[in-house]
This record gives sequence, C-alpha cells and structure tokens, in this order.
Amino acid sequence: MRTEYPRPQFVRQDWLNLNGEWDFAFDDQNKGLKEKWYLNNEAFNRKIQVPFAFQTELSGIHDKTFHDVVWYQRKVEVPSDWSDRRLILHFGAVDYQAKVYVNEELAGEHTGGHTSFSFDITHLAGEEAVITVRAYDPSKDETIPRGKQFWREEIESIWYTNTTGIWQPVWLEAVSEASLNHVRLTPDLDKGDVQAEFNFSDAAIGKWADISISFKGKSIIQERFLINEGYEKRTFNVLGQHIFHTGFHHEGMTWSPENPQLFDMTVKIIDESTVYDEVETYFGMRKVHTEDGMVYLNNKPYYQRLVLDQGYWRKGLLTAPDDQDFKRDIELAKELGFNGCRKHQKVEDPRFLYWADQLGFLVWGECAASAFYSEKAATRLVEEWSEIIERDYNHPSIVAWVPLNESWGVQMIRSDSKQQHHSQALYHHLHSLDDTRLVVGNDGWEQTVTDICAIHNYNHGSDDEKAKSAHFKEELSTKESLLSSQPAKRKIYANGFSHQGEPILLTEFGGIGFMTGEDNGWGYTSVKDEKAYVADYKRIMDAVYHSEALHGYCYTQLTDVEQEINGILTYDREPKCSIEEIRDINLQWHNEIKSK
Repeated sequence: MRTEYPRPQFVRQDWLNLNGEWDFAFDDQNKGLKEKWYLNNEAFNRKIQVPFAFQTELSGIHDKTFHDVVWYQRKVEVPSDWSDRRLILHFGAVDYQAKVYVNEELAGEHTGGHTSFSFDITHLAGEEAVITVRAYDPSKDETIPRGKQFWREEIESIWYTNTTGIWQPVWLEAVSEASLNHVRLTPDLDKGDVQAEFNFSDAAIGKWADISISFKGKSIIQERFLINEGYEKRTFNVLGQHIFHTGFHHEGMTWSPENPQLFDMTVKIIDESTVYDEVETYFGMRKVHTEDGMVYLNNKPYYQRLVLDQGYWRKGLLTAPDDQDFKRDIELAKELGFNGCRKHQKVEDPRFLYWADQLGFLVWGECAASAFYSEKAATRLVEEWSEIIERDYNHPSIVAWVPLNESWGVQMIRSDSKQQHHSQALYHHLHSLDDTRLVVGNDGWEQTVTDICAIHNYNHGSDDEKAKSAHFKEELSTKESLLSSQPAKRKIYANGFSHQGEPILLTEFGGIGFMTGEDNGWGYTSVKDEKAYVADYKRIMDAVYHSEALHGYCYTQLTDVEQEINGILTYDREPKCSIEEIRDINLQWHNEIKSK
C-alpha cells in the first residue's frame, strides 16, 4: 500500500491514508446510478487495492478489457479528536469523470483524469463516513485527453493499456475553520525575492499569519502579519543581507540539477494562544528564460540533456508501485548523464515532482492529449491545464510546459486556422497563468507560437544504413537544415508561422530497440547485443552533439513500456548496457561543448 504523504508541497500533520482495500464493482450496463448503488453495498462484489487501476496487477483484479463505468466503496472511521474540524476528502486523480458520495449523499463531481481535486465532507460525515465513488472513463472516446491510453482493447504501436478510475492516492484531512487554502510561491532571482500569495479561509480573517523561512535549518525570515482579507500577498527577500549574515553566498542558494538547494517554509494561522493551522512547504530560487537562441537557467546558458519518460510500470501502469520508484527513476536517469526529463503524455504524481525538486532534475510538464480535435476537446484541454498549473506551480524542477505534442488533437493545424488559434490560445493561456516558465507550443512539428523550437526526428537509420545516418547528421548540422527538414513529412512550422529566433532542441529521437529479456516488441531501429547498442547510441549522439544549432535534446526513452522495447532500461528498470558507458558518451560531448 502506498503510505507516503501524497501532497509534498502542502503538508499538514493530521491526515488519514485511504489507500488499500476498497469494495469494487464493474457497472457494464450503466445501471448503478438508476439503482442508486451508493445506497446499496451489496452491489460491490469485488475487492480492489487503491490507488491501482483495475487493469493493473497490483490492483488485485488485473482485467485489461474495457469497463467504462466502475464503482468503489469504503467505510472510514473518523478519528474522535477531529470532531471540531472540517474534513477534506482528497483524490490525487480519477480517470476520467468522478461522482463522490459520502454517507449516501453526493459530495461532489470532477471531470478530468489527470489532476487532483477535493471536497469538504464535514456536513456529510459523522463518526464514520461511507465513501462511494463512481468513475466513468469512455474507453473509445478519442476527444477526451487520453494520452497514450488506447481506444482499442489490444495494445499496439505507440498505444498502451487504459487506466480507468482511481489511480493516485486518496486521503482524508482534518482542517481548522481558520485555515490556509493555498499558497503560490514565485521566485525572483534577480531581486533575490520570493513572492508569496496566500489564500485564507473566511474564518482566518482577523487572525495572524506567522511565516517562517529557513535554509538548511538556519532561519532567515520570521514575519507575522494580520490577515485582513482572504487574499494576501507578501514579498520576502531571501538572497539579500539575511543570507550574507549567515555566511552563505548567492550562487550557493539557487536551485539547479547540479545544486538543488531548497528553502523550507512554514505558515501558521494563530492568535495569542492557539495555532489553528500549520502548513509546511518549500521553494527553490531559480530562473528560466531564453536569450540569443539559447535556454538560460539562473541567467547562464544551460544545455538540457533530457530523456523521454512516460512514467509507466509493469505492475502499476501509470501508478508507481512505491514512492521510492519515483526516486530511483530520477537517480538512474542522472547516473546515465541526463539532467532532466520530458514527462510524456502524462501529468505525473506530485511525489515524482517532489523527488525531482529534492534531487535536482529538470522536468518538462506535459498533459495527456486527445486524439482528434473538436470544440469540446479544446475546452477540456484548457480546463485540465488550468488545474495542472494551479497544482504544480510551486515545483522548481518544472521549467517548461508542453500543451501539444506532434499535432495530436490538432491534426489539421498545418493549415486549419481554428486549430492554429487553439494552439496559440493554449500558449497564451499557460503564460497568462505562469510567466516563470517556457511554453513549447506543439512539440515535434507544425508549431505556431512557441518559446522553444522542438523538433522530432527518428530518421537516423541503423548503423549499417550509412546513407540514412549521414543524412540525419546533415539535417541536424545547421539551423537552416533543421528548419527546412520534414522528418515526419511535416513542416517544422505551421503555415503562416516561422522561426522567430527561439532555441532549437531535438526533443524526440533515438528509440533504439534492444530486447534483453522475455519482452518482445519494437524500436525505431534495432540492435542485437550490448556492444552494438552502445555503438549505435554513440553514433546517434555524435550527430546531435556536432550540430551547430541544437541547444539541447530529449532522447527516446528511459524505459521500455509494454510493447515498446526502445528504452535504455527495461520495463523493470534494469540497465540494458553499462550505465557508465552511456554516461561517458553523454558527458564527453557535453564537456566538449562547454569547452568551446
């Protein structure tokens, strides 16, 4: 059972883990609402291990056939010392639509399979709470944001097994009437400040907010202010005289993959004698921008060596079996010489982002795409992105957002003005919510407006295809050859749009297929042994690193996934070749670039 606290950016002490065994039922005739299954526990004829979807081995059910409507139920004993506080029921993610009942009454509904939501159930729960969840996941609907989840039962090509229902942790939390609802932390590296925007409950007005900020256990900010209204904004200088007085220097306090320094922050709501609420969080002082055709991190040019990470596990699919699995994936990627990842077609669990913050690992955040365009699909995607940014804004590891990938969900964007407007609207919408990160307009090709020109090219051929290999190297060699290439028979920019000087990165390539165990499948090219794998990797990376125009890359991919055997690691995270040899290839060329 997953036992870690699910929301590491907003931690309270009083919470109850609701992962584990729940009663469960398929509702293939969609009669549960009409028959009011939330009133009838006899309808639940199976058991499931939450938070694992019924399609997974770890759920205890392991049924990969389509069941679009499923139900969950569990009885929870509410701790007696919570009787005078509000009860908040949290869900990490439920794919795709959720109706939640508590003690036979509707607590709330949520649409969107990838983001967190919660309901205040104080008025519904007594000494116990019977929680019932109905999840609806239309398996064949290609207009919902589904990412790599296939709309057919038999997986094939780049499409994987579906995930239906609860797939991230569930927990109950006790909160005072006077509470902090949300905090948004924005670092300003140039000024040495962090701006904090607080949202308080109505009952907190008239009480005091006590703010404590520390670095490596040393207090640098202690401030108290009267809460006059629900929204309060304060700016704290954390890289100024306070730091110098403690003997630290400016660069030692910034966040980067090489130096992931974090500040701890505690927010208390108090009066003279009572602490009503206490929340622990953290932030990193870092800055991301583009300049002169390069990405800058903390005001210095920064070459991104990313790896494509789809975040699937053999026994849990989209759900990591254990919190340490997130940590281990990042550690392995760093050991391989990568300094970040693009989380591909998945809004990752906040615990992964926590470990990326702690260990120093860049993340490009991406949302699952729909397969086809419609006005409803466009609306759904905008709504999901709004929730993604609200949830994940404070994580310093996230340096870019990727709203679209390879024209998925905007299949006619090359010439269709409506779909082009959708791409532009997403770009500007994300920047309107977050101006601290880069936005990659349409990763791969047919881009409109974007902060990074992101190109996908798998046309590197195999080692014995000399002509293809030479052509691949030539296509990557200069800005002109990159921008005029059509690696998937698609233009790099949509009609009416062109390169505006933004950094050019090769954000998908490689994918060398190498079968090392019983798993069978495909890769973009293939090799038969470890020696050939390393040689092919070096050949491909040689073309990338000798480009005069590329300022970073994202290699496909970190691990095998189901029928894809093109990972550097197997599906079970076993290296297919020497980690040291891959790292040496990555860092050898990186060091050469640094020396130029």
